[in-house]
Amino acid sequence: MPADIMSNFVKVFEQAGLCVVLVVGPAIAGAQSNVRSASPSPLAAGDRKFLSEAADGSMAEVELGKLAVQKAADEGVKKFGQRMVDDHSKVNDELRQLAGREGIELPAAPSAKNRDLKRRLASLSGAFFDEAYMTNMVTDHKEDVAAFQRESNLARDPQVKSFATQTLPRLRGQLKSAQEIASKTTSSKATSTSGGTIQSGTGKPSPSKLALNKPGGSKAGALW
Repeated sequence: MPADIMSNFVKVFEQAGLCVVLVVGPAIAGAQSNVRSASPSPLAAGDRKFLSEAADGSMAEVELGKLAVQKAADEGVKKFGQRMVDDHSKVNDELRQLAGREGIELPAAPSAKNRDLKRRLASLSGAFFDEAYMTNMVTDHKEDVAAFQRESNLARDPQVKSFATQTLPRLRGQLKSAQEIASKTTSSKATSTSGGTIQSGTGKPSPSKLALNKPGGSKAGALW
């Protein structure tokens, strides 16, 4: 093949290659950009910690609620326990969906401290259980309302902020109910005192002292 014809072929192929680069190159870059933008942005440390603690506490609340349904003597305490099971099962679903959208992992089970609280409460029965459980619910929900109010105001992630804001009225309602029920469940047997320490009828520490005798006075490491 003559040299001038060969030179023309080379030029045609070079131009064709350049066109492919010009057309395909931006498309590939755009696709890579879309993949990057579709990836969830990392949550702020405070938002991530809030969701983790909320999940831990909400799972524990379901477990403690089931315990209340089984062991409580007072019908109001039983109903409150069932309310906790129903409400926080829904919250658990909401948290799992939110975690999926944010690309984070939440605890799969309650923490050791919350399991220990369940064990302590399970050792009680009747009026003693009622007092300990409801005392914990009042203290716990006061902390919950404060924590969710803070996250509602300060959360950096819009979805986390929305979750905290929408859940807050539910927590306030639970706190109000817990306070009303707790005021009716203090038994005369459990409130007799000896040496400044509340005692049960068997001389053991009061259920409220037993259940709440831990750092912070409530479910440590949990929001619920």
